[in-house]
Amino acid sequence: MHFTVVGELTEVETFASGSGIRELARVRKLYGKGRWRKRKGIADIRLQDGTSTRAEIQWYEATGIGRREYKIKRFV
Repeated sequence: MHFTVVGELTEVETFASGSGIRELARVRKLYGKGRWRKRKGIADIRLQDGTSTRAEIQWYEATGIGRREYKIKRFV
């Protein structure tokens, strides 16, 4: 599902880092070495059909590389 994050992420927390990330090898191969963390937060999003809603999203993040692979986990 394609979407765009609108506004700020709130309630951001890290729930996996380093070897705790199941797909660490794939993420490193795609985006490069870094101190990878899997994070989650709440954000207002705009779906592809134009509707806006609030959802919990998850992503991978590393210093110097940034946030990658946003995924909607659930609608709030």
